[in-house]
Amino acid sequence: MSEVEINLTVNGRSVQSSVEPRTHLADFLREQLLLTGTHLGCEQGVCGACTVMINGRPSRSCITLAASCDAADIRTIESFDDDPLMVKLRDAFSEHHGLQCGFCTPGLLTTAYDVVRRVPDADASKIRKELSGNLCRCTGYQGAVQAVEHVIATNPPTAELQPGPHTQPRIGAASTVNTAPDTPAPTSANVSLPDEIKDGIKLERRIEIAAPADKVWDVLSDIKGIAECVPGGSITRVEGSVVEGLMTVGLGPMRANFQGAANVTFDPATQSGKLLGRGGDRLTRSNVDGEMTFQLHTTSADQSELELNILYKLKGPLAQFGRPAIVSEVADKILADTAASIAAKATGNEHASATQKPAGGLTLLWSALLGMFKGFFRR
Repeated sequence: MSEVEINLTVNGRSVQSSVEPRTHLADFLREQLLLTGTHLGCEQGVCGACTVMINGRPSRSCITLAASCDAADIRTIESFDDDPLMVKLRDAFSEHHGLQCGFCTPGLLTTAYDVVRRVPDADASKIRKELSGNLCRCTGYQGAVQAVEHVIATNPPTAELQPGPHTQPRIGAASTVNTAPDTPAPTSANVSLPDEIKDGIKLERRIEIAAPADKVWDVLSDIKGIAECVPGGSITRVEGSVVEGLMTVGLGPMRANFQGAANVTFDPATQSGKLLGRGGDRLTRSNVDGEMTFQLHTTSADQSELELNILYKLKGPLAQFGRPAIVSEVADKILADTAASIAAKATGNEHASATQKPAGGLTLLWSALLGMFKGFFRR
């Protein structure tokens, strides 16, 4: 297999190396750079033990390809020895018994560092939720939560490491990469839409919208209008009923950029419609097929209800996070934000609707299907 030349910065040191395209960042750090503070647990992106900072943002190194980190800045737990905030976190974890065997601790500390700098007013409930992507089999989490609470409550020092700008992964161009026999994750350039989805996981929701149904339908039936109401995505092309776009989704420190397309149809007579789409993330080689039908109902003169029936199939490493309970929780949050933006747009409150990031027409489908990733890969 051909190798890829990568140039990156690891713990402040410039590193140039050749790696196989399939080599994960965690293996590269541990086996080539001997930075064994990055622990490997599940090797499926689930447990969080391998969490490192990539361009200042927590990421799962066990499902991040080393080749995708060309030009990136990587920080492992070894680089935080003298960081004032990490020193305070380490002391608090010791004082509050936030560790026992220590296997999960590097990942927990890295995530906790991000929590303190990003959510400086987090309470115990919020901290527990933010740490939920890091599994610990020893402590029951109470000590770790109390440690982070203590640091937040005692005027923590400003984090020396701050999040860098979001960037698309790039593959080192110094050498060629052999095409793997696996089917690549689809993109808007090569995606073929499914004819139908025969089986999968179902998600049914009814969301209240504080606006009259006729005004809401004007927003729903306008691809670009609904796009402005859904966070996390963007439209790249609209041709007839086919919409192509990019959707960024995340859970904890994991992040994926799903690129693909959806066929969107509307029935104005019944104020209903259907989306049928397919997308994929090249970095994690995860794919999703999804179908959503929607029906708008009038509940009162100034209130309406949107009924959603979704069927989806998720494949690849991110399917580990595809459990219905996780999808449901984050989908509800995304749909609530979307409903608020639809209401704002439908009632002419353009300032409120503009607070959402632009989103592609198919991202209402993807957000509900893949809402499981709020945190990770994002922020």
